[in-house]
Amino acid sequence: MNLLSLLLIALGLVFWFWGSWPLLGSDSYLSKLHSLSVADNLGSALILVGLLLKLPREWPLLTMALLMLVIWNTILGYVLAACSQPRPRRGSQ
Repeated sequence: MNLLSLLLIALGLVFWFWGSWPLLGSDSYLSKLHSLSVADNLGSALILVGLLLKLPREWPLLTMALLMLVIWNTILGYVLAACSQPRPRRGSQ
């Protein structure tokens, strides 16, 4: 179980660094932000699951952190997508 926990934590760190790599590219900022948020969310979730296996007594706290990570990252993605859309001008209907 300890080996699986360390493997999940290491894989989470790999996703963190992998998600940061596209920031150096020349894509649009929304594309960069999308790849960063997906990889960061997946990496953080893998780290939390690895910690959950390593520290089973802390399951309420780690489960709450995992749930909040998924909910807040999804909400933040929708807010950023909505804010990046151009607003219609008044009187142009």
